[in-house]
Amino acid sequence: MPDNSPQQALFHHEEPAPQGPFVKVAIERGIDKLASGADTLTYRDPGLDLRPGDMVEAPLGKTAKVGGVVTQAGGPELLGHLSPAKVRPVLRKTGGRIPGSLLELATWLARYYASPLGMALATVTPSAVKKQTGKRTRKALEPTGAEPTERLPPKTREVWERISGLDREMFPVEHRVLAEAVGATSVGPLNRLVRLGLLREVVVERVTSRVRAPGGDAGVDVAPELTVAQREVVEGVCLALGGGLGGFGVHLLRGVTGSGKTEVYLRVIERALEGGKGAIVLVPEIALTPQTSGRFARRFVSHGVAVLHSGLSAAERHRQWAMIASGEARVVVGARSAVFAPVADLGVIVVDEEHDGSYKQDQAPRYNGRDVAIKRGQLEGATVVLGSATPSLESWANAHTHSDFWTLWELPDRVGGGVLPPVKIVDIKEEHRIAHSLGRKGRGAIGPTLAAALERTLKEGGQAILLMNRRGHSTYIGCASAACGWVLACDDCDASMVLHKDGRIRGGESLRCHHCQSEKLLPPACPVCSRGLIRLGFGIQRVEEELRGLVDLASDEVERVDSDTMRTAGHYFRVLDRFAKGDIRLLLGTQMIAKGLDFPNVRLVGVVNADTALSLPDFRAAERTFQLITQVAGRAGRAEHAGEVIVQTASPESDPIRAAARHDFLGFVRGEMSVRSACGLPPASRMARIVVRDQKAERAEAGAAALADLLVSLSPPGVRVQGPMPCTITRIADRFRWEVLLIAPRAGLIQRVLGEARARGELVSDARTAVDVDPVALM
Repeated sequence: MPDNSPQQALFHHEEPAPQGPFVKVAIERGIDKLASGADTLTYRDPGLDLRPGDMVEAPLGKTAKVGGVVTQAGGPELLGHLSPAKVRPVLRKTGGRIPGSLLELATWLARYYASPLGMALATVTPSAVKKQTGKRTRKALEPTGAEPTERLPPKTREVWERISGLDREMFPVEHRVLAEAVGATSVGPLNRLVRLGLLREVVVERVTSRVRAPGGDAGVDVAPELTVAQREVVEGVCLALGGGLGGFGVHLLRGVTGSGKTEVYLRVIERALEGGKGAIVLVPEIALTPQTSGRFARRFVSHGVAVLHSGLSAAERHRQWAMIASGEARVVVGARSAVFAPVADLGVIVVDEEHDGSYKQDQAPRYNGRDVAIKRGQLEGATVVLGSATPSLESWANAHTHSDFWTLWELPDRVGGGVLPPVKIVDIKEEHRIAHSLGRKGRGAIGPTLAAALERTLKEGGQAILLMNRRGHSTYIGCASAACGWVLACDDCDASMVLHKDGRIRGGESLRCHHCQSEKLLPPACPVCSRGLIRLGFGIQRVEEELRGLVDLASDEVERVDSDTMRTAGHYFRVLDRFAKGDIRLLLGTQMIAKGLDFPNVRLVGVVNADTALSLPDFRAAERTFQLITQVAGRAGRAEHAGEVIVQTASPESDPIRAAARHDFLGFVRGEMSVRSACGLPPASRMARIVVRDQKAERAEAGAAALADLLVSLSPPGVRVQGPMPCTITRIADRFRWEVLLIAPRAGLIQRVLGEARARGELVSDARTAVDVDPVALM
């Protein structure tokens, strides 16, 4: 018989095991594969009524409290082999809920980009939203629905009659705001109405911010008449999907610069809104100007437009996000992360300048906003429109090989009968010889041809844009003695440091590494032989110095636009506003000025050095060079003034430069695709790049070798493993870097190999190992 004595009960009593409900939580930190082999941890729901998508705080380890997202909710079936007694409870809910469609998108994101699920979920929702930044709790008033049962004092009756005439949509409303709306000099009458049961106090939560997101001035944007080509695209996109944008499809729109692609986007979005759907418009961060966002804001003012970009404060980002989630804003315009905006009933996603490299995130999960937009469109049955004057070779290939859901459209002509500006290629070596014959000393960045065109343009009242896609002043600092040969390099990277002119520090000069961002002062002499130093190579600051001595303009009529001068989005917007008004005559910039700008008085575009991207050891170097020259050339000749483009290069016979000068996209694509196919490179194949980093060179090499062996053992026929091999820049931030490339004919094979390696716990996305699926840069 069982022993039921008091002693047995005293010493052998067991607490009943918690029976649930239970939840799976993806922890939002760098945990890759847990000991269980899963991406989630199991917790008990302590009566919070948790559902998938809820943001929570949960215990981890002995004392840590971490954020996470509920991915599953259920009963004991979620426990597996866990003992219910060992399952700890979730601590609390922390914010809102990730919609089911975005939860599914994040799950795909983690799987496709070989990233921890928690990190993918953290990417989907901004930290400002999770932290509820700017959220305030306030008391407000709303009518109870009751009618007066007794005679009201005259003042109170007058206030009540005015309240009864207000639109019910404005409630609940704060006391002071309501008093002002009905013309009351105090809140006294409102308090009497509360005591009489005609009004009641409620608590409301609002997200407030002192900063307004730039979206353009208020007003109505008048839609221009469409050209025949534009109308064909708009009607074709809508007709292909039953006219209601109710199904998934990808439409690639190749339109030359100035062909009216934005107006096509606007008309397609109008159709979506008419059908009760919402829209997302993605643009590169550097192209998100008041010109772009303002046009959407004015056209869709009655539907509400939210603008998301990196220049927003945390509170403002939360406010914009809340507008989207509540349905107050049905159109979202933003940079890469706006693809995750919680738009309900999503009808269309537009990705402008779809080729742009800024859509690729450089931290885990290393996603491409364009590709995520396509996946979200597939999951939610939305139309996806990709637009560019120079589409990526990946999108171009997809449009020609996946005709089941990809469609190609083209706008070959500029709106209004304008023509693309002529492009003149000048050999900078020949320019130096001409300059020498004219008695000019040294080798300047601006050759005689570009200098003459610049003088002519400014004299005639035009404006000019010059592209120099290299930051800093001098790119090479070394000993003046050839016998010594000392070169100033970064202490922590296998790269040279760049001289920057900086008025904020003593001496006005500093040295910066553009890879690890370290800085130090310029030494007074060579540290090896004490001789003097030479400064070679042109950066944008050195070009600016030369320009200011070359053109007859006031100092405020010349502006340099790069990441060193444009420290805030507001500063960038103000410069563009001054350029639009004509206060700035000459704009010198990096790739920040290559796209998204439409100014009618720009009559000259000059490319100071077309070879900066071409010389990089990357198989996409030719494609980037062609795209950059084509894009910046398109800023000229957009009105009645004929445009002129001058491209300075040391490689005048280069195929991408010559093709860009001819505006020959198809010719460039044919040649480049032939090279890629012959070499088995994307888009003829799919690629993943894994970089192993360590402070010890031998450990980095050994780690990469072990990884390469693993991938070889897991790879089916047709999958190639290249490496291990040192990265082009072998050491960055005092970490040695070795890489392994995984190349396959289909993306599914890449996912299979990476998924198996992760499941074994032998491929972990962490500080030591970076996994980059579909890389856009190989430096």
